[in-house]
Amino acid sequence: MRFWGYVVVSKESDIDRSLSYGLKAIEITRAKQIPATPRNYELLFNYVSGENKELVAAVENLLKREEPLSDTVARRVHDEFLSPTRQADRVEELSSLLSGEIRDAMTVINAAAGSTGAYGESLVGCATELDGITSTADVGAVIERPTLATREMERNSNELETKLADSQKHISSLNERLDEMRTESRTDALTGIANRKCFDETIEAEIATIRETQEELCLCLGDVDLFKKFNDTFGHQTGDRVLRLVATCIAGHVKGRDLAARFGGEEFAVILPQTNLRAAVTVANQIRERVMSKELVKKSTGESLGSITISFGVARYRHGEPIESLVRRADACLYAAKNGGRNQVKCEADPDVDLSQVA
Repeated sequence: MRFWGYVVVSKESDIDRSLSYGLKAIEITRAKQIPATPRNYELLFNYVSGENKELVAAVENLLKREEPLSDTVARRVHDEFLSPTRQADRVEELSSLLSGEIRDAMTVINAAAGSTGAYGESLVGCATELDGITSTADVGAVIERPTLATREMERNSNELETKLADSQKHISSLNERLDEMRTESRTDALTGIANRKCFDETIEAEIATIRETQEELCLCLGDVDLFKKFNDTFGHQTGDRVLRLVATCIAGHVKGRDLAARFGGEEFAVILPQTNLRAAVTVANQIRERVMSKELVKKSTGESLGSITISFGVARYRHGEPIESLVRRADACLYAAKNGGRNQVKCEADPDVDLSQVA
């Protein structure tokens, strides 16, 4: 049983943490009599990871009930917080494998519990027999039985430890692959930075945090200048190279809790928590200058395709406002930068930025 104790407390690596989540999820299925289906495992894995605060609160309320958590209720919560579209073929396959590992681990644990119970009954029986024995020879015969039972128990324990170690490896590997897919679902395939889904989740979480801490947060929206013309002139493959180049430049200027994301098309977004408006403008200008310094060269001929530029709009979150209002203000600033000649940064404090149409 040292195996279980080690996994629960280990925090040495992402693998250990992922395995810990998985085993805690298994423990909850046993304690609350929840069917160990792939869907329920995903729900509980996300619950113990603590990443989705609303999901955590919903599951905690359900787990506080005295009655078992039914499969119907678990399905409703899963459908509410975890989009069914995430259940792609690869996820289904891994979930089925995880479900099999869970069943195997449960079988091993139940078998161990049965062996322990039988061993205890054997000892109790021997103690009862010893109470009525006066002959030394009879005592030896009675004592021989628990000795054999102890050896059998030791053998079963070793076998249990081996099986659990195998389960550890399998569950760890499968959870690694699930984590990889979770990361892929939040990553833009073309540029390698966060995608729109990740942006939406992150800005919502960050604003929920600063509503409590009263810290500042700024949003930078950037758009590659004249991208359509560049794309039409040199082709989509070169256009893709431009987007990857811009993404690399943006990613190189974010740190800590900052997030660089592809907002859509040739638009990019940078979330800057704990950052005031002036500092956010500085970051946006650094990215703009970095992009402008890059020269595109056609690989096949060495021909220079010139440089590209990007414009940015920067807005500061106003406590209590909807996220949509922040995005609209940043977009209005971006429009002002484009309208003012491109390759520049405009923020909501600039006098030539028109926010009159922004609710």
